Amino acid sequence: MAEKILGVIGGSGLYQMDGLEVNDKVSIETPFGHPSDQIILGNLQGKKMAFLPRHGVGHFIPPSEINFRANIFAMKKIGVEKIISVSAVGSMKEEYPPGHFVVPDQFVDRTNRRISTFFTTGLVGHVSLADPICRATCAVLYEAGKKAGATVHKGGTYICIEGPQFSTRAESNIYRQWGADVIGMTNVTEAKLAREAGICYATLALVTDYDCWHIEEEPVTLEAVLKIMHQNVEKAKQVINELVPLMDNVETCCCSDAAKQAVVTEPGKVSEKIKKDLSILFN
Repeated sequence: MAEKILGVIGGSGLYQMDGLEVNDKVSIETPFGHPSDQIILGNLQGKKMAFLPRHGVGHFIPPSEINFRANIFAMKKIGVEKIISVSAVGSMKEEYPPGHFVVPDQFVDRTNRRISTFFTTGLVGHVSLADPICRATCAVLYEAGKKAGATVHKGGTYICIEGPQFSTRAESNIYRQWGADVIGMTNVTEAKLAREAGICYATLALVTDYDCWHIEEEPVTLEAVLKIMHQNVEKAKQVINELVPLMDNVETCCCSDAAKQAVVTEPGKVSEKIKKDLSILFN
């Protein structure tokens, strides 16, 4: 049996993994173009890991222009079974101040410029997204956060906006009324695609600021976000290091089977090109 590979997608500020023994850097071809950057393959504490910087090393890809399909497809192609997504977020609640971590279990999608599915004309399918993350992986990620000494909150709703601008105060207050816990610009798209690809997915959300609803604070500025972000990233690396030895304890889940009964298109209507391009996703 092939050794399981843990995938890590690094967000703002996380462009490399401390302690990762790098074996290779690979450029993966996908039917959707190139991923954000080369995927770094290596070993962390004796376990195989694939690391991908979401915005590219040096942060040159904005949220709306990330090739999410290529990123998730590439992870699937190299054999990744679980993805931990590390992302900077704003807080929508007093009790989640900058410096805290959140492991959300729900998403609200407010994006409008992205393709967030592998299904296309010629191949129609529908997967369940009632629980858009892998609960088993989230549980272990939460435990790793505690072991690393982070102040980490289990569960919550991540509202994903298009960006790259931060919210208006009106928007921010509406999202709070909806019950959002944190706000970001990337993870819901990854979660949807990971579910279709049969990959377990969990988010480690790093709180960098109160969103602009918090009138006691100055409006969100990039300078303030970056300062907290760099502090968070160092702690996030510790969380990943604590996570690796716990991965063998992850309970069995059904993420890998999510798309098995999803396709509704008659087999004879699916072109040979689509079958070839998406064979690793939908057999």
